Amino acid sequence: MQSSRAAALSRALRTAVRNPSHSAVTKRYSSSVAAIASQHHNSLSATYSARPAAIRSSPTAALQLRRHASSSSSPSEPLRKTPLYDLHLKHGGKMVPFGGFHMPVQYSALSVSQSHNFTREHASIFDVSHMVQRIFSGPGAAKFLQRITPSDCEGLGPFRSTLSVLLTADGKGGISDDTIVTKLPDGTFYVVTNAGCREKDNEYLDREIGKWNSEEPGLQVKEERWDGRGLVALQGPRAAEVLEEVLEDKSLDLKQIMFGQSFRAKVKGAGSELLIARGGYTGEDGFEISIPEEDTVKVTETLLGVGPDKVQLAGLGARDSLRLEAGMCLYGHDLDDATTPVEAGLSWIIPKERRSADAGYYGADVIAKQLVPKSKGGSGVERRRVGLIVEGAPAREGAEIVSRAEGGKEAASLGVVTSGCPSPSLGKNIAMGYVKDGFHKAGTEVDVLVRGRPRKAVVAKMPFVPTKYWKGIAPA
Repeated sequence: MQSSRAAALSRALRTAVRNPSHSAVTKRYSSSVAAIASQHHNSLSATYSARPAAIRSSPTAALQLRRHASSSSSPSEPLRKTPLYDLHLKHGGKMVPFGGFHMPVQYSALSVSQSHNFTREHASIFDVSHMVQRIFSGPGAAKFLQRITPSDCEGLGPFRSTLSVLLTADGKGGISDDTIVTKLPDGTFYVVTNAGCREKDNEYLDREIGKWNSEEPGLQVKEERWDGRGLVALQGPRAAEVLEEVLEDKSLDLKQIMFGQSFRAKVKGAGSELLIARGGYTGEDGFEISIPEEDTVKVTETLLGVGPDKVQLAGLGARDSLRLEAGMCLYGHDLDDATTPVEAGLSWIIPKERRSADAGYYGADVIAKQLVPKSKGGSGVERRRVGLIVEGAPAREGAEIVSRAEGGKEAASLGVVTSGCPSPSLGKNIAMGYVKDGFHKAGTEVDVLVRGRPRKAVVAKMPFVPTKYWKGIAPA
């Protein structure tokens, strides 16, 4: 049933993005767009992740990930609509099932590659309202989050954010989901999690909060889910310019708001203040804007009103190629519950004060050992995620990575591709995946089996395209 639904969706997507005026890259990319329809990703999940993430390096693992990444809604459950559904249709959005929602894969005005390039050159608006927005409150909120994540939530300043992960409760250090945690001035925490993990995360958090509250009666925790609230991502080099034009408070200097910081502000026409975070999932400068449901359409139309030469709507197709060029991970494909943060190349999200075996979060002892290389007495890791430049046909998820069969040597299995597509910015086929430790250095030549045929590939540093996060003006 699932495979037939996926095949039907794949055909629909290929039809949706087929256009005689598309460039060669767009045509080659259409099959990649089809592949993402069964995926779910956190628009914020890799907002602060310019470093690699990882996945298990076996064909079996890849199959498990595909199952894990399927939509959270069952075939009998109707797809949900974001507050922007009608706006998408008005602008020629081609809608597909994604994470349990009707979501736009592209719009009639631009091809996928054109939309991708427009984002790199100007600014685009992405609807990410399918994500789950949560508020954690109570005297034990920070300590509770420090049990289920490796982050220093108590040490976060007001309006400061950190990339984090929900850790599996089995103590093995696996990633149950990836997330962004933001501390608000009132001491509550704003947390965004994956759409496709909605039910899984809800069950996990209900169980863990219940367990915490029974163990810590003086440090109670409460979770509130902002269902129905809008969330849009304004991304691109002109994002700040666009946002400045619609802010009511003209004295607000966006140059003082750095990557990873948030603020509250009113946008023209909105009835209340919006929570705005500087960050995104494309590698460009940008903002994630959380909006009350009743204001979501008005705010989005106000942003679009700045002008089509500066900002346009963009869909899932461009979003996927942008995040891959930026070396950002997609949960259920490049991350899963059998992957630890260290294996995932996310050691940097663990602060120094939380790197000991007794740090108090799930799997701390396992992760602490992995943080120390074998050469220094730790366990290290056996596999690493890498970027790949692939010659010939693009490598898709599940393609096996093998050693070069040279000098009479037989090729050996090294790992598996977890994401891949043609890069509109580079005009090359790019991919990411896991390889055995020792084969991860940039410049290492490998082969990728594409439809059973070996294609030459070279390990490349990520991001493939330089990121442009706003971190202030560098001193002269």
